[in-house]
Amino acid sequence: MFGNPSLVTRIAIGKGIGFLVGLIGFILLPFFLPEAGWLIRWGILLWYTTLGAIIGMFGVFTWHPVLNLPMPWWFRAPLVGAWMNFVLTFFAYDVMKAMMASLFGAAGILTSPFWFAAEGAVIGLVIGYVATRFGGEGKETVGR
Repeated sequence: MFGNPSLVTRIAIGKGIGFLVGLIGFILLPFFLPEAGWLIRWGILLWYTTLGAIIGMFGVFTWHPVLNLPMPWWFRAPLVGAWMNFVLTFFAYDVMKAMMASLFGAAGILTSPFWFAAEGAVIGLVIGYVATRFGGEGKETVGR
């Protein structure tokens, strides 16, 4: 089943892992931020599912098209995960700030909502590893 490189397999694995991470956020968010509404909860679930799909699709590119440098999965996936969560922090800055203050207190080193970019890098690394391990990488994934 997982023997041949496949872009569909990469995307499915990425979406599956992203869905699991999003589901954890969906379920646990009210414990961290009791005033979190349904929209932010559904947004987290759908965001991480989409993040997994993007990391899965991005596995086709193993070389940077402009700089002509290699981009192995362990560089590519955390970069995409960090960037996407960095963008998410801009969209939902107030909610992320309230969540970090609820978790770590109002004054502390981890109160910045931009720590979600580091979380995205870690989640991206996990998604990238599993997607590459079972779905392959590179241009040969497109043919199947």
